Amino acid sequence: MADLKTKKNDASVEAFLHSLENEKRKEDSFQLLKIMKEITGLEPKMWGGAIIGFGDYHYKYESGREGDFFKVGFSPRKQSLTLYIMNGFGRYDELMAQLGKFKTGKSCLYINKLEDVDGEILKTLIAESVTYMNEKYG
Repeated sequence: MADLKTKKNDASVEAFLHSLENEKRKEDSFQLLKIMKEITGLEPKMWGGAIIGFGDYHYKYESGREGDFFKVGFSPRKQSLTLYIMNGFGRYDELMAQLGKFKTGKSCLYINKLEDVDGEILKTLIAESVTYMNEKYG
């Protein structure tokens, strides 16, 4: 079985964010960093070379594959801010309908810039996801 490439490391979150060339993406990333720190009460950690995660949990699939990953996080990608809502979006239909302009993947929320979404709805979505992950994984 292949190892998961995205692992927690000791790289500096702030140095990574300061290295971003897109000033708007950098500004939004620092704002998102603050929001996630406040919601989780945790210090951020780098996961791989470009993801900032908060907390961690151990998962094990029926296939036997298992590993560790963060409970919530984000990455300032070139195309968009990517937020990782690890339990997906199925339980958040009402919030998603009010969020604003975004795209989703299975557990990824893609936002071009923070102004495109309702900040309070985004905070609620992150908080509810963290609560769910804490209840499920401790």
